[in-house]
Amino acid sequence: MPTPAPSTDAEPHVLALNSGSSSLKFGLYRLRGADAICLLSGEADGLGERTASFHAVDAHGAVLLHESTPMTTAADAVLRIGKLLSDRATPSPQAIGHRIVHGGPRLRQHCLIDATVMNELEAAATFAPLHTPAALALIRYAEQHFPGRPQVACLDTCFHATLPPVASTLPLPLELRTRGIQRYGFHGLSCESVLRQLGSQLPKRLIIAHLGNDASITAVRQGVSIDTSMSLTPSGGLLMGTRSGDLDPGVLIHLMREMKLDADALEALIDHRSGLLGLSGVSADMRALHEASAASAEARLAIEMFGYRVAKELGAMSIALGGVDRIVFTGGIGEHDAQIRAQVCAQLASLGVELDPARNARGHGVLSQDASRCAVQVLPSKEDEQIARHTMDVCGLKA
Repeated sequence: MPTPAPSTDAEPHVLALNSGSSSLKFGLYRLRGADAICLLSGEADGLGERTASFHAVDAHGAVLLHESTPMTTAADAVLRIGKLLSDRATPSPQAIGHRIVHGGPRLRQHCLIDATVMNELEAAATFAPLHTPAALALIRYAEQHFPGRPQVACLDTCFHATLPPVASTLPLPLELRTRGIQRYGFHGLSCESVLRQLGSQLPKRLIIAHLGNDASITAVRQGVSIDTSMSLTPSGGLLMGTRSGDLDPGVLIHLMREMKLDADALEALIDHRSGLLGLSGVSADMRALHEASAASAEARLAIEMFGYRVAKELGAMSIALGGVDRIVFTGGIGEHDAQIRAQVCAQLASLGVELDPARNARGHGVLSQDASRCAVQVLPSKEDEQIARHTMDVCGLKA
């Protein structure tokens, strides 16, 4: 990788913050023309746990530091990021960009954060209770640590604002639909990063399979999202690490009536105790399930069900598109798990998918055979770079 040229005072810098329920990813980006150049990046993981970790790498991926340090909240992580930037004598960021999972019914564009936006995000927190409260707290911490810098909300739901009514409308009475109960879709920043990487190679009919601890499938026609597997909340769609994904609503009614589970108990069950973890009884981590599969029938079933549900959803999205020209795998599992990709693609012969085993084992670029009617490809999810780009655009920062 070539060494980035030294920055100049005229080149804007943006800090991208990507918060999870117990982690915080970050990256410092420099804008140079059409390029967003990552100067350093890292993650604070295990926030609130007995032992948290903090690591950072430079533009080449070389480790700058890796340490175990007490970090109770995102505020501690922000302070540690600030110290890292100071110790490295990096340029001060002119703006801070935040990944926001759910913007609710009114926020459908990336936007500058002010009091009105904060109120809208707080009102929408009920749609993503695992993510939004942590993101709101992070915004407040960042405002304190980087006073005077504009803060920008980069919303995962924005990419799916183009869903047609036939895809976004849920079959519920009008009085509920007018309260914002609809399909929103998520992983929008990841989808945007895939489209940007494809560039001039963007096909007319594309399906993006973002597969990780949480997972979704999105149908894209001529660069526009037309359907996606997640719905009102990130709990719907595919089975995931600890989430059930789609369930017969009658299951929930049964659990309420017969087992007396209340809303909190149902939420804990659906979001924290189900999915791969619930099926296997072993782990929510696909890597651990592969290791356990030789001795555990439950682990084998969890792996098989995950691949089956992904293939089934890919087939459904091909119907929405009227066919498919290219499938892109991204996310932790999508990028790194050749076995899952092979398992999924083996079920997609009807879509014209012919996987090349050697290319799949290599795990990057095009994975399909040259004669495959539907191309299959792996691309990295570059959410933080998208956060930086949107932040620069919203704030009008130019090199």
